[in-house]
Formats: sequence, structure tokens, C-alpha cells
Amino acid sequence: MTTKHPEYMTKPIERLSYWTYFVGQNIYYNITAAFISTYLAMQGISLAKVATVLLIVKIWDAVNDPIFGFIFDKVKFKNGQKSLPWLRVAVLLIPIVTIILFSIPSGLSETGKLLWFGIAYLLWDTVYTLTDVPAYAMLNTMTDNLQERNLLLSVNRVFSGGGVLIYGVVLPLLISEQVGMSSSMAIAVMSIFSAITMVPLCLKCKERNYKPSEAEENFTPRQMFTYLKSNKYLLIYYCGYMATDALKTFNAVLLFVSFFLFNDSLFSIVLNILNMVPGVFAAMAMPTLLKRFDKFKTLFWCNIVCIVLGLVIYFTGYDSKGVFLTLTCIRTIPMSIVGILAFMFTPDCAEYGEYKSGISAKGITFAIQTFSVKITGAISSSLALFLLGLFGWITVEAESFAELEALGITQSAAALNGLWIVYALVPVIGMIISTFFYLGYKLNDKDVQIMAKCNAGEITREEAKALLSREY
Repeated sequence: MTTKHPEYMTKPIERLSYWTYFVGQNIYYNITAAFISTYLAMQGISLAKVATVLLIVKIWDAVNDPIFGFIFDKVKFKNGQKSLPWLRVAVLLIPIVTIILFSIPSGLSETGKLLWFGIAYLLWDTVYTLTDVPAYAMLNTMTDNLQERNLLLSVNRVFSGGGVLIYGVVLPLLISEQVGMSSSMAIAVMSIFSAITMVPLCLKCKERNYKPSEAEENFTPRQMFTYLKSNKYLLIYYCGYMATDALKTFNAVLLFVSFFLFNDSLFSIVLNILNMVPGVFAAMAMPTLLKRFDKFKTLFWCNIVCIVLGLVIYFTGYDSKGVFLTLTCIRTIPMSIVGILAFMFTPDCAEYGEYKSGISAKGITFAIQTFSVKITGAISSSLALFLLGLFGWITVEAESFAELEALGITQSAAALNGLWIVYALVPVIGMIISTFFYLGYKLNDKDVQIMAKCNAGEITREEAKALLSREY
């Protein structure tokens, strides 16, 4: 994976540093996207109130990401770098705000806890934007080779998956019935580790394909809206993505599913390993597969397979652990491919947007990606809590599952049925909705490569039009 390729612009140490960055970044993301609902549900706070605050604080997302995307495109650092200055600040701040977010004092009132969470989440959300938009935008400043970008993104998903796996194994173990470490302490340990994995990118990676004298200059906010309006495939793709991920509620309740439906919170580790291991092999094979198959067609049909298998899992139920594990493992293969491919379309849309509008606005393009990830994470978490509340879920106050077990809390049959619906059925509905959006996406890999060459000045616009498979 790190062998020097004669056409590649990046060195092996750069690619490795870029990939290890996403180990830590994905630990941070999953801590907040997946664990926040479990953490808040164990703070003795009304689930309806928690769900409401989760949505309210995401109003900042509607302002935060586009504003930063605009700033990112406009700011020019004297050292000639585009992304690295932002990332160096982010790597320093992200562990601090994450620890604060998960250190709600137990002695606070319900209102005090909600205020602590709301303010801390706004801080975390702002800093996470700094870790995300510049990191993905670096793909376009590190290299203009589409094959190299695909390699960086494909293997990136392996390392990202490693971060998810570390989160999914280590955190449940630390707060399990067997270990019993407090959530706050466990998050602090993982935050420090994650920051360490993100440092090499700041030291080793280079931005060689960025031309501040030519790029992202002299455009106005009005031109930004014109750019987004002209970039229809960016909007189509992320509408589909958001439909899927906004209803991806299974991560938000996985620990509760393991504890209440399978009688052991550590069962979540088994599910996380089953979900991740096939994905690692799929990600390793992705560069080879993408040489033979168009990535969007691959995404579309894997999404269809996930829908079918998801419905089978829901109607089969959880009474037979063996059957459930087998079906989950089978579904992991197409689901992993969808996850690997998910962010490989943003650079394509950036090239298309520049080709159509003449505006190089990669910050805005990647801000849409970051916004989509964060807003859907908030919606899925708040939706999961809201639905559990509708089914009569009993809230508790506990620092770990060891403490929860000691309290002897039981949930009603209706609440447990609601838990299964939130875990197994709601995500399938999201994938069904996304399919209708994806039907409108028409970009393909060959045309994007031609657009990239045109945008880089390697061929003329007239030559590009003659080479494209269709008129855009």
C-alpha cells in the first residue's frame, strides 16, 4: 500500500501519515456520533429533552460548516499551505473539547447538565470541523492524480475502519460490567491516544498541488451560491447520503441492544468486529476493484443488497443469536463497500463543480461533506433517543454498565420492541429513501478524470468536451 508508484506525487511516508490521521479522527467522531446517546441516556435526563437539545445545537452546524468552508477558500497563509495550518490547531484542541464534553458533573441539575452538554457540544462541533474539511481538501492539494486520490481514499477507509474498530472494542470493554471504568475516564484515555495518531500528518504531509495565486480568488458569497446551484451532483449525492445516515440509528443504540436484548454489553464488541473485519479486506481490495468497476454503480447495487438483508434481519428477529450473527456478517460485506465509497465522490463533485462554474471552491465542497456527516450523526442520535422515549424507555443515571447492572433496571416489552425497531428497521428505511436520490447521479470515473485534467490546464475545454461520454 505504501510502495512508490512512478506516477504518484506523494511519498510513502506522506500516505501513511495521511491514513493514520483518520484512525484518531474516526475515534473522535464515533465517540460523539455513536456513544453520545448512550452517555446522555445514562445521565438521568429525559430522553425527549436530550433529543431536542441535540437538534438545537446542530443549528450551529447550518452556520458553522459553510462559514468555515468560505473562510477556508478565502484564507491564504504566507507559507503557501492551505490545509495544514488549520489541522495543526485542530489536533491540539480536539482532545481537550472531547474530554470536556464527556465530563458532565453528576451533581448538576437536569437543566445544568443539558446546558453543559449544549455548550460543550458546540465547542466540539466547531473544532471537529477544523479536523475534517481541511483533511479531505488536502487530497486535491497533495495530488491531481485521480488514481492516487482513489488510493488515498480507499486505504483511508481501512485506517478509518481501524479507528472505528478501536472505538468499538476498547470503549465498551472499559465501561463494561467486567471492567467498570467511568465513561469520563475512558473517553479521556481514548482522546489522548487519538490525538497521537493524528500528529504525523501535521509533520510529514506536503501540499504541492495548491497554487494560491491562481486558486480560490476573487469570488463572492453570491458566486458561492451560484457554484452550489451549478453543482447538482454534489447536492444529489449528499441528499442520498444524508437520507441513509440520518436514519442510521443502530450505532446510537448498539450498547443498549447488547445489554438489554443479548444480556451482555460486551456483545457489542462481537458485533463491531463482525462489522469491521470484512470491511478491512474490502477496503484493501477496493483500489483493484475500482480499476474494473465504476465506483458509483458499485455503491448503488451494494446499497440495494443492504436493503434486502436489512429487512431479513429485522423480520428474523434476535431470538436466535447464531442466525442474527450470520446475517449481520453477510450484510457487512456490501455495507462495508458502501462505507468505503461514501466519501470518494466529494473530490469528483469538486472537479465537476469547477468544470461547470469555473470556480475552484473545494472548501465549500468538502464543507458540504462535513456538514452532512455531522448533521446526520446528530439526527440519528436524537431520532434514536426520541423513538426510544416514545416506546416508554426508562432513563437511568450510571457511569458504566457495571453500575447499570447493579441497579437492576429492566425495560418493558414495548420498550425492548422499540429498541429492536430503532436498531434494525429504521436504518433500512433510510437506505430505501437514498436509492431514489442516487437514481439522479450521472457522473462516472472516466469523465471526472477528464474534467480534472481540464481544470488543471492539461487539456483545453474544447478537448475535454470532445472526450466526455456525455454533455454535462
